[in-house]
Amino acid sequence: MFKRLFIAVILLGAIAGGIVWFKYFREGMIAQYMAGAVPPPVPVTALTVEPAAWEPGFEAVGTAISARGVDLAIESSGLVRSIDFVPNAVVTEGQVLLQIDEEAERAGLAAGEAALALAQAEAARAQTLTSRGVGAPNTLETAEAQVESARAQVAQLQTALDAKQSRAPFGGVVGIPRVEVGQYVTPGTIYATLQDLERMYVDFTVPEQQLSVIALDQAVSVTTEVGAFSAEGRIIAIEPQVDPNSRLAKVRAEVSNPSGKLLPGQFLRVRVALPVEDGVIALPQTAIVASLYGSYAYVLKKGEGDALTATQVFVQTGRRNGTQIEVISGLSGGDQVVTSGQNRLSNGAAVAIDDSVNLTSGE
Repeated sequence: MFKRLFIAVILLGAIAGGIVWFKYFREGMIAQYMAGAVPPPVPVTALTVEPAAWEPGFEAVGTAISARGVDLAIESSGLVRSIDFVPNAVVTEGQVLLQIDEEAERAGLAAGEAALALAQAEAARAQTLTSRGVGAPNTLETAEAQVESARAQVAQLQTALDAKQSRAPFGGVVGIPRVEVGQYVTPGTIYATLQDLERMYVDFTVPEQQLSVIALDQAVSVTTEVGAFSAEGRIIAIEPQVDPNSRLAKVRAEVSNPSGKLLPGQFLRVRVALPVEDGVIALPQTAIVASLYGSYAYVLKKGEGDALTATQVFVQTGRRNGTQIEVISGLSGGDQVVTSGQNRLSNGAAVAIDDSVNLTSGE
C-alpha cells in the first residue's frame, strides 16, 4: 500500500514539474521570438516644411444689416382699403404699397378747391374795381389774403389726402404684411418692412488691443454659420470709442449681396485680413499634437538603409489661419513632418509614408 502511494506521488510530481517546465519554456521562446521580431512601419502622411507667405488676420462675430432698411409705418388713421404688395416682392421707389380709406379727405379737398376758386374770383373782381378807381384798396388786400388762405387750406387737405397712401421710400424687397384689409389703423402702426438687399453692412466688435491693426478700407471676408454664403468687403467705419464695460469697439464693413442670399440680422463669421508676411513656417493643425508638456510634432529622419523613423520634436506655435497654424520655433525649412497617423507613433518608431489614404491623428 505504501509502495503504491509513493509511486503515485512520484508520478504526480513529474507531471507538475513537466507542466511548470513547459510554461517557462513557452514564455522563453515567446520572449526570444518577440525580441527578434521587428514591428512593421507605421503608415503616415507627411509634408516638407517650407517657409511661405502668411496672410495673418483675426476672427470676429458679426451681424448683417441692410444698408437701407426700414419698418414701414402708417401716417394717418383710418380703415385699410387695399394692400398693394405681396410678401417678398421687389418694389421700386415711389410705388404704392398701402391705401387707407380717403373719401372724407377727397370731399374736404374738393370743398377747399371750390373755396379757392371763389376766393380767386373775388380777388379778380376786387382787382378790376380797384384799377377803375371804384374799389377800396383794403378790399383788394382782403381778397388776396383770402386767396392765400384758401390756397394754404387746399395744400393742407392735399397733404392729408397723400398721407392716406403709403409709398415705398426706396427700392427693395418688402416683407410680410402686418395689417389686413378693413382693419382700423392708427399713425405709427408698422405694416411691413422694406429692405434693400443689394448692399449690406456687417457690424462686429474687436478688442481694444486690435484697434491699432485695423483701418478704414481694410479688406474683410464674411461667411454664414453653415458656410452657404461668403463675400468680400471693406471696413467703412470704426467707432471712435471703446465700450468701458466690454473693452470692445464697434466696426462696420460693407459687402455686396447681388444674389440676395444674405439677410439682415443673420449671424456671420468675419475675418479681418492683415498685411501679408513672408518667410513664415506654417503647418496643418493636424500636424501638431498638444500634451501636458507642450505641443510637439513628429519629424521624419532617415536611418539605416533609408528607413524612416519618427522623432518627437517640441515646437512653439503662434497664430492660426483657417486650418493652418504658425510654428515659431522647433522646425526649420526642409524638415519632413508627419501630418496624420500620430496616434500610432512613439519616439523612434519606424514609419512608411502612405498618401493613398487620409489618416488623421484621431484614428
